[in-house]
Amino acid sequence: MAKQQFDDESRRAFLIDTLRAGAFAVGTGLLPKLAMAESLGKVPKPMPPGQSIYDVEGDVKVNGAVVTANTLISANDRIETGKNGRLVFVVGQDAFLLRANSDLQLSGDNLAVQGLRLLTGALLSVFGKTTHQFTTPTATVGIRGTGLYVESDAELSYACTCYGTTLISAQDNPTQNETIISRHHDAPRYILAKGEQLIRPAPFKNHTDLELTLIEALVGRVPPFSLFDEDYGSPRRY
Repeated sequence: MAKQQFDDESRRAFLIDTLRAGAFAVGTGLLPKLAMAESLGKVPKPMPPGQSIYDVEGDVKVNGAVVTANTLISANDRIETGKNGRLVFVVGQDAFLLRANSDLQLSGDNLAVQGLRLLTGALLSVFGKTTHQFTTPTATVGIRGTGLYVESDAELSYACTCYGTTLISAQDNPTQNETIISRHHDAPRYILAKGEQLIRPAPFKNHTDLELTLIEALVGRVPPFSLFDEDYGSPRRY
C-alpha cells in the first residue's frame, strides 16, 4: 500500500473511532463536522488556488462584508466574528482557525501575511517558514514556521507555542521577553498589561492537536507531532 493511502486510511480510522467514542461532544463545533467529513472519506487537503475559506459558521465579516464560501481573503484584511461566528481559512502558506468574538487585522503583501494583530478573541495559526509578527494589546510574538494559539483582551493575553520557536515580549515593557522553544505545547504563557512580572507560566487550554492537524493539512503540511504515529509518546491534546 502506498504511504499516502496508508496515512489517509489511518487518519479516517482514527477520526471515525473518535466520533463513535463521543470525544467531540464538547468541542468547538468544527470537530463534529470534521469527523463526519472524515467518515465519508473527505480528508482535508490543500486549498485550491483562488480559494480561502474551508469552513465558516455564524456571523463572520471581512472588511465589513459578510463572508461567503467564495470570499477571498488577502494579507491586509480585517476579519471579525460575532458571538456565534467561526472561520477556518488560508492565506498563502498560512492557515487559521478564528474563534467567536474575535477582531483580527492582517498585514502583508497580497497573499504573504507578515503581521497579525488580534485585538480581541482567539486564533489558532500555523505558519510557513517566513517571519511573522503577532501582536495583541499586551504582547508581541515573533514567529517563524510555528504553530501558535493566542487569546487576547485588553488586560491579558494567552500564547501557546504549539511547536517551533517564538520570541514573546510584553507590550508594557519589551525588556521583559522570553524565547520559547516548543515541541508540543511545552510552555504556554500569560502576558499581562501591567505588573512587575508581565510574562507568566500558563496551562494548556482551548485548542487541540486535531485542529492543528486540520489547518496544517489545508496548506499541505503535517505537525511535527503526529496523531497517528505509534512511536509518539507525549499526550495527545484532544
